[in-house]
Amino acid sequence: MGGLSRRQRAPHPGRPRVLHTSVPTSEGTAGVLLTYVRDQVERGWSVTVACPSEGWLGYSARELGAEVRWFDAAREPGPSVVEEVGRYARLVADVEPDLVHLHSSKAGLFGRMAVRSQVPTIFQPHGWSFLAGSGPKAVLAARWERFAARWTDHLICVSDGEAAVGRERGVLAPISVVPNGVDLERFTLTDDDERRDARRALDLVVDAPTVVCIGRLSAQKGQQVLLEAWSAVRRACPGARLVLVGSGPDEQLLREQAADLEGVQMVGPRTDVPSWLSAADVVVFPSQYEGAALAPMEAMAAGRSVIASWIEGIEESLPYECGAMVRPDRPEDFAEAIVRRLTEPGLADAEGMRGWRHVLATRDAAEAARRVSQLALSLVESRPPRRGP
Repeated sequence: MGGLSRRQRAPHPGRPRVLHTSVPTSEGTAGVLLTYVRDQVERGWSVTVACPSEGWLGYSARELGAEVRWFDAAREPGPSVVEEVGRYARLVADVEPDLVHLHSSKAGLFGRMAVRSQVPTIFQPHGWSFLAGSGPKAVLAARWERFAARWTDHLICVSDGEAAVGRERGVLAPISVVPNGVDLERFTLTDDDERRDARRALDLVVDAPTVVCIGRLSAQKGQQVLLEAWSAVRRACPGARLVLVGSGPDEQLLREQAADLEGVQMVGPRTDVPSWLSAADVVVFPSQYEGAALAPMEAMAAGRSVIASWIEGIEESLPYECGAMVRPDRPEDFAEAIVRRLTEPGLADAEGMRGWRHVLATRDAAEAARRVSQLALSLVESRPPRRGP
């Protein structure tokens, strides 16, 4: 297992070969990765993306000019890791990158076990694995991250909070904080007429107060809390509609929970996220934990009021005047915040405008991508690939 075998060669000065690897292929992680790919391709670098063929990441990366290698991997750690490590070592030997950039905890697991820093390696957790569970699972995940720091040339965290949590758990690799940014060309401020047009195009009820939640359907993203709140919202706003955009392991469970609720629509994974944001009056993110959530910033870039969980990873990016933050375990607080904004549209619109201005001034994805590319280039130029474990 592991043991990357490759010939010794010098890096390509100024035009490195970069291998990005991710198991998530949609939503926030994929969106952030894609901004890095765009910047590096435009710089004339040779960029390869290794990821599963499901989702839109690989296809979008190919459109930007990157080479794509399909790499199937289970989302969670398990017996398949041994086989994944071997396959990834062979892939790296074939691609011969000057730098490996691993996105998400699972890619960070098999990727670092395979490469073992024989190639300069960046790891970007997009949310720590040890926050995803509790008990022995969380303890083991934290131990792994401490151990794997020896095979991590640089760690990219997307918030100060995420970096602080890593240090507290003893993850001692060099760390840079590069906040997630928003593709300002993709998300634009929309007015009431455009909101109605978006609803018509998406087959939604044009005049119904509409709440949208975008994210992977999983315990982490907390959609079950939002569904628990929905009956109270409907009592106060009988015509209100809730749209869940995304797919994931909890989809069937959430469909069963939604079956007894009025006004809930689940539309599955979508690539036209800006259209769903344009259709919303309010966008809700009931996440239970995050590294630094990108989706709330995208909602602000569309000029939408945001209601989100008061957790690290969101509170740094959501100014209080742009919406509301509530405790992630209190459905009644989510219901109250939603009802207030549906019944006071002037409040929601004002918050949306302030959010748009905030993102425009502080969260340009192009600037974040430039910082990552500069870091990657410095790692490549400071240490040629080396042999041995």
